[in-house]
Amino acid sequence: MRSLANKTMVNSKFLFNQLIVLSLSAAALSVALQQAAAAQVPNSSNSAIAAQSVQSEPKLPDLGAPELPPLGEPFRYIPQEPKPPVNPIEEVRLVLKLRERRVYVYRQDKVQASFPVAVGKGGWETPTGNFKVMQMIKDPVWQNPWTGELIPAGPDNPLGSRWMGFWTDGKNVIGFHGTPNPESIGGAASHGCVRMFDKDAQALFEKVAVGTPVIVEH
Repeated sequence: MRSLANKTMVNSKFLFNQLIVLSLSAAALSVALQQAAAAQVPNSSNSAIAAQSVQSEPKLPDLGAPELPPLGEPFRYIPQEPKPPVNPIEEVRLVLKLRERRVYVYRQDKVQASFPVAVGKGGWETPTGNFKVMQMIKDPVWQNPWTGELIPAGPDNPLGSRWMGFWTDGKNVIGFHGTPNPESIGGAASHGCVRMFDKDAQALFEKVAVGTPVIVEH
């Protein structure tokens, strides 16, 4: 009987120890769960700072996809060298046709104007060839090549109101000019120069410049 009581006491102590172990395990598990939950929940102050930092960052504009240049229009995206302005006078050339007694003003192979002229007479023929305007004078003074007399600008000046020289041999000069003798226009009457009605000489003067090509043909 005593041995049965002792055995029962031992079992009771064993059960009590097991209960203690289970209680400690439960307490440890509860602490572990609380720590895990605390690790998952962010600190409220840190969260506020992080949110404020995100809100304070400026938003970059949405530039979208880059536009590709369409074929055949690279000038829209590739810098181009500026083109020099076109000087209309540089596109002009004069063609004097001796047989027609007429001078033609060409601009890019198109006739822009033409004027009747008088050309050099026999023994003083106007030279043929390719030349350039080398001298331009408004209201020129004429010097008589035989006497040296100077004739000032005016209605009696043999050169009229405009002079455009295009040929020289170093001594004599030949050019387009007006004339006080309009009846000579259309003939061979000069000493090599090309006479024009004075109004036509003024008009031609505005269409050419020093360097303008002059082509003289038969």
